[in-house]
Parts: sequence; C-alpha cells; structure tokens
Amino acid sequence: MSDAAAPQNLKYSRDHEWVDATADAATVRIGITDFAQDQLGDVVFVDLPEVGDTLEVGEDFGEVESTKSVSDLKAPVSGEVLRVNDALEDAPEIINSDPYGDGWMLEVALSDPSEVEALLDADAYSAHVESEGA
Repeated sequence: MSDAAAPQNLKYSRDHEWVDATADAATVRIGITDFAQDQLGDVVFVDLPEVGDTLEVGEDFGEVESTKSVSDLKAPVSGEVLRVNDALEDAPEIINSDPYGDGWMLEVALSDPSEVEALLDADAYSAHVESEGA
C-alpha cells in the first residue's frame, strides 16, 4: 500500500504532515504523508479545526483515529484555516487511498510564509523516515 517516495513538489514536517504551497505561496494545503497513513492503518475518523481557526506551528490542530490508534496532528505552519476537506467527515478512508490528493485536510492562509522554507524537502523527509527505522 505504501509507496515510499514522497512527492518532490511538497514540503514535509518531522511529524509526517505535508504542505503544498500554491502559486502565490500565501496559501497552503496540508495533509498527512503516505508513511503516516500506512503507520496508522485504516483511518476511521478525522477531527479537524473549523474554518477561521488559527494554527500555530508545532501545536496540535486535530486528530486522526484509526483501527490501531489515535494520533495528534501537528501544525507544520502557522495561519488561519480557510477550508477544511469536508469529504473526510463521511469518508475518512480517503486519507488511506489518496493521502497526497483527495485526502488533503486543510487549506491555510500563512501568517509567516518563511515557515514553509523551514520544512523538509522530499529527500530530507525520506531520510528522516529511514532514520526512524521505517
């Protein structure tokens, strides 16, 4: 199920969230990585913030519940939640089948765009996953 290669166009946190910066770089889309969903197992519920909520980098912004465990989601960037992927409410398993596509979680207006640059690129993230013994 897990394809180890992290998409090159994304940035990654050490907590296994991905960030996709849009062309204007003021708004990003956030989700969890293929590695994270694979470790979790079958996702059965996702608790996400509301539109208008503020994220602070490194702080919890929600939870993913699977048949194995409950994991906190950590904000890879700071900003205001603009959109939440409502499809996950009825079909959280999309995270397992398409973590980098339809399984996205949030769109956020960045309060500090430089935070994106501080995240890992795909190669550094892959090395981080390997260092965790994956």
